Amino acid sequence: MGTGRGVGMAELIGRGERSFSFEFFPPKDEAGEERLWRAIAALEPYRPTFVSVTYGAGGSTRDSTVRITSRIANETSLTPMAHLTCVGHTRAELEGILDTYAAAGVHHVMALRGDPETGPRGEWTPTPGGLTHADELVELARSRGDFRIGVAAFPEGHPSAASLDHDADVLVAKARAGAEFAVTQMFFRASDYFALVERVRARGVDIPILPGIMPILNLSAIRRQGELIGADVPEEVVARIAAHEGDKDAVRAEGIAIAAELCEELLAGGAPGLHFYTLNFSRATLEIFAALNVTV
Repeated sequence: MGTGRGVGMAELIGRGERSFSFEFFPPKDEAGEERLWRAIAALEPYRPTFVSVTYGAGGSTRDSTVRITSRIANETSLTPMAHLTCVGHTRAELEGILDTYAAAGVHHVMALRGDPETGPRGEWTPTPGGLTHADELVELARSRGDFRIGVAAFPEGHPSAASLDHDADVLVAKARAGAEFAVTQMFFRASDYFALVERVRARGVDIPILPGIMPILNLSAIRRQGELIGADVPEEVVARIAAHEGDKDAVRAEGIAIAAELCEELLAGGAPGLHFYTLNFSRATLEIFAALNVTV
């Protein structure tokens, strides 16, 4: 079973192994729940380093996140990582949630500030009695139990960051607070990822930074999400996808090919692994694995 702290990112990378990991979200209904567990079953044989489960805005999916990560910990061989955000919670509530995770056998936490209700570009308003920055949540998790902690990273900078240098300073602060590794937002240029790694290394921090991969299966949807989080879809990528407009299967195939090329470039350049945003489906990730010759 996937209980216990498990092997950490630092140990894996120290051994020269690559990390593969997958992200899921709490489904809204029974059909979604069945789809989630089908995806988990299909991806489990690839022995991911961890699987993460997101946490809805303002704690809206807290119970579902706890339930799903607990079930993963107790019914599969996988190591679950539960997301936790500062949004809408007091310090005491966050302590209670961390205690609940620990009691459920979940010992890995993705500590995030979280987005305001108005979205990533909205103005941040701290919850009275709560926390303001992700590094404070990292410190709280470190003090609360035997947790291994991941944090978010932003190759093109967080939308609220004053500059890329300021953004790197924030990531460094999270590492120095006790984060063991970081996972990036989606991005589409390997150069943006490697530049982020260089900025962090230049500050004397060697925290592993996992690139987050989101294949483009629907161009308009990805563009909308990219605008929201500050991720640019390069014109050459748009052109390759647009060339197949009107042919859903061809668009999908091109999107998978682009994602696989990005993965190859990242791994060749020294990325410690890949983190896949699955949207609770396994097919796209499995297609990328096939292109990369990753086998069970």
